Amino acid sequence: MNQVRPSEQMRDLGVVQRGAPDLAQQARPFDLPAEREAAKQAVEQMFSAMERIGRVHPFAKGMGLAAPQIAIGRAAAVVQPPGPDAPPIVLLNPRIVDRSTDEDEQYEGCLSFFDVRGLVPRPLRITVETTTLEGQVVTTTYKRGPARLIHHEIDHLDGLLYTARMRTGITPIPVEQYRQTGRSWAYEQ
Repeated sequence: MNQVRPSEQMRDLGVVQRGAPDLAQQARPFDLPAEREAAKQAVEQMFSAMERIGRVHPFAKGMGLAAPQIAIGRAAAVVQPPGPDAPPIVLLNPRIVDRSTDEDEQYEGCLSFFDVRGLVPRPLRITVETTTLEGQVVTTTYKRGPARLIHHEIDHLDGLLYTARMRTGITPIPVEQYRQTGRSWAYEQ
């Protein structure tokens, strides 16, 4: 019996796959609060997709989804940090306004090409501006794992895949060679 490849599984769950124009375009910001209903609908669709995906694949490191990954070309993403009590993070019109110079390099996966994992350098701390449904701008600082997840999703909204962040000469490895599935992010204290 043929085993379904992870990327085929994600495609079947409604995730746009690498090579699709949706993933290479800059997402259009919401005019909030005027487009409040459209933003709420996009967020609901992303949470619904994450629920479907979460039923077939565990995410020990947390999980994120950007609207373009489900063919919505708008500047919205949702992130579920790891841990049973971690509340989900909704990002509307997110923009990184500050980042630490301290970085680390860890493996990332992407639902839009889930057959591989890539070693990606990212800042250990980012400060992000988002807009609430009411149109207020909120600034939040994230560290370590959540910073990595959020940075990855904001990259999607800018039309970038994590491969654009990998160091020269480093290429993704097949998921079969990746040995960290089911483990949390590793950070030194």
